[in-house]
Amino acid sequence: MSTAKRKQNQHKRTRQDHATELAEDYVEAIAAIIDQHGQCRAVDLSQQFEVSHVTVNRTIGRLQRDGLVTSQPYAPVELTEKGRRIARDSQRRHQTVYTFLLMLGVSERTATIDTEGIEHHVSPETLLQMQEYIDACQADEK
Repeated sequence: MSTAKRKQNQHKRTRQDHATELAEDYVEAIAAIIDQHGQCRAVDLSQQFEVSHVTVNRTIGRLQRDGLVTSQPYAPVELTEKGRRIARDSQRRHQTVYTFLLMLGVSERTATIDTEGIEHHVSPETLLQMQEYIDACQADEK
């Protein structure tokens, strides 16, 4: 494969990752809020992401269009089965990246910030290697 074609494929993957990043962040946040409070309202998301209620409503509309959430006016936001699956996968990726960074010696503050970007762009292969490293280190500690 030519260098130009390889770069083109890399950029295509990055664009695809960016397209799903917002949806993943929202469904992950919705799942966490539901776990903590029993329900998720638009105002909860507005506070979490520090964005306007209008921005949240537009995003919820897109998530609903994509089959990730259900929502009615003045009612809590609920995840569909597809939304719950994406939230679980996103949470798992998040935890793996975060734990891996901590094991490398990255501070909690920096690991928290860096995880938010890395988790959306890490390949399945790299994620698997991170998890295997974590598992091996934890096995050595026992």
